[in-house]
Amino acid sequence: MQVSLINYTPNPELTIVAAARSSASQSTIEELRHKLSPRQINDLLKQLLDSGHLSPFEHASFTFSIEGISRVTSHQLVRHRLASYTQQSQRYVPLKEHHYVTPPTMSRQTDLLAKYQRAVENAHELYSQMLEAGIPAEDARYVLPQATETQLVMTMNARELLHACSLRLCLRAQWEIVELFERIKAEVERVAPRLGAELKPKCYRLGHCDEPESCGIFPTLKSKVEAK
Repeated sequence: MQVSLINYTPNPELTIVAAARSSASQSTIEELRHKLSPRQINDLLKQLLDSGHLSPFEHASFTFSIEGISRVTSHQLVRHRLASYTQQSQRYVPLKEHHYVTPPTMSRQTDLLAKYQRAVENAHELYSQMLEAGIPAEDARYVLPQATETQLVMTMNARELLHACSLRLCLRAQWEIVELFERIKAEVERVAPRLGAELKPKCYRLGHCDEPESCGIFPTLKSKVEAK
């Protein structure tokens, strides 16, 4: 899996804070951008987050190149609808080489791993035979497994990143999408460290786990109430 930040709003944290401050200021955005100190930016970001005033975070966006994830994970990813996606098309791009994702649980069972690899490779062999026989790629792709790797470009604003990470960095999320958002978080931290630090599971904000069962980081709300 490879995740690269290929474009983003310049000075994203300053942009967020200046936009927020402009709602209660007579100064122009440019004036605010020059007035705000690093400490003020940090303090105002905290204030916005603590108060739940998240609309200013929509003014900063991040574009990622994502390669080597399975179709399983790309299907989960695009459920975050407040984002833009452009995915490599299996309709127009024949997959001459077959790259696929193997779950770690499979790797620990040697006999099943061999069967898994054989099944995936057999599926791609049939796919290749279909293409050679003149079957259109858009039809031949029906035989490809969900383990097949894909690549896409995703643009997401900071508010949606906060929301997506609150769900997908949860240790109860599936391992591959957790890894994907860990890499997304690392890319954001390079250019917006204060914002990147806030990309974390929702239990850190809530102070409890709102799932039926906790992973152990925080107790469930029910356990928290019962302990009082």
